[in-house]
Amino acid sequence: MPKSKAAAGKKKTKKSASKLSQKLAPSAKPKRRLFTGIKTLFTLDRAFRKAARRVTADDLDRIDGAAFVSENGRIVWVGKEKDLPREFKNAIKSEDLQGAVVLPAFVESHTHLIYAGNRAAEFERRNQGESYQSIAKSGGGILATLIPTREASEKELTAIGQERAERFLKQGVSTIEVKSGYALTAEGEMKMLRAAGAIRRARIVRTFLGAHAIPKEFKSAEAYIDYLLEEALPQLKKEGLACRADIFIEQGYFSKELGKKYLSRFREEGFDLAVHADQLSRCGGAELAVELKARSAEHLIQINDEDIRKLSASEVTCVLLPTADLYMNCAYPPARKLIDQGARVALATDLNPGTSPSSDVALVGVLARIYMKMSLPETIVAYTLGGAYALGLEKELGSISKGKLADFVVLEGEMEELFLEAGRQPVARLYREGERLL
Repeated sequence: MPKSKAAAGKKKTKKSASKLSQKLAPSAKPKRRLFTGIKTLFTLDRAFRKAARRVTADDLDRIDGAAFVSENGRIVWVGKEKDLPREFKNAIKSEDLQGAVVLPAFVESHTHLIYAGNRAAEFERRNQGESYQSIAKSGGGILATLIPTREASEKELTAIGQERAERFLKQGVSTIEVKSGYALTAEGEMKMLRAAGAIRRARIVRTFLGAHAIPKEFKSAEAYIDYLLEEALPQLKKEGLACRADIFIEQGYFSKELGKKYLSRFREEGFDLAVHADQLSRCGGAELAVELKARSAEHLIQINDEDIRKLSASEVTCVLLPTADLYMNCAYPPARKLIDQGARVALATDLNPGTSPSSDVALVGVLARIYMKMSLPETIVAYTLGGAYALGLEKELGSISKGKLADFVVLEGEMEELFLEAGRQPVARLYREGERLL
């Protein structure tokens, strides 16, 4: 191909990737809304200015007697209600939040929301001492979800996903990342992503995780990676079904070297990158994420001090998934070391059928606070701004800052009640782009 045509092709790809991002723009019709009667507003604006690193209680940016204004779904003014500019007082739809505590909506940055069937029997097998690797070798693990997911229709998968998404909405989550990875054929993975895209109410960010495991139809990981690059990637681009690509770097799955080949190709095509990294063993996933400037490295249980140093000096967001660690009965990631050295951290459920069959946002925070020694402010920032950074949406979500989308929660209690009681978040209302969802 002549050089000029190749350059044109690259330009077209970048434009396509831009269109994927534009799908996250406000959907509301032009309108202005004033929210008053706020006892305490935690904007997290200072945490945003610190890029969600080394946050303290002060970085929650507390405003008592607060109000804010949204226009066309975006924040245009924030401050004390007594200081509300005259231009916003008249000819405006006003909503009194009746003395409640308000903070940004939560961002769930790692889920496997779309799948069929269940793997409840594996929970019992692990409790009886069988390892995840042994279960996988006997036909369990990721491959056990493959058949029911392949057999389910797109409509059925959407209905399943919608039900699960509603559970997140009830907990104050406005934005949910959804990975594919349980069909492991080009068309099956597209079906999963189309089903995710049909979910209503929640904002869905889709991630292609075709490299989740090696299906039995392929003799090697290399052969399967080549298939994904030759067959799945062109279809992904054609339909615009995802803006991110992920891979499971682990012994018995995909090596760091294969991961570099795979993710480098996706990066060339304009995709953001994520890496399932160093969950069961140290396989270089964290190093790869830093090298390729991925948006996120996820799990990070088996990392060492050098990995922590590199992650802390990078722009990679460390997505920690303590519910999976609980179900796997394994160590928790070194959150304290990561945070103290300046790494940016996010928290998420890792909702999936095998190793984290839970969408309990509160439980994630409880585990982070007890076993990972994270403070409440750190936990709140990790589940808001941290999640936004992990998805490349830090300029849109995660704080109540001028210019950002008006996604926020109204609590039925105090801020200190967050991430305290497993099974319950004290969320009374949820708003997305200024419109009430809950």
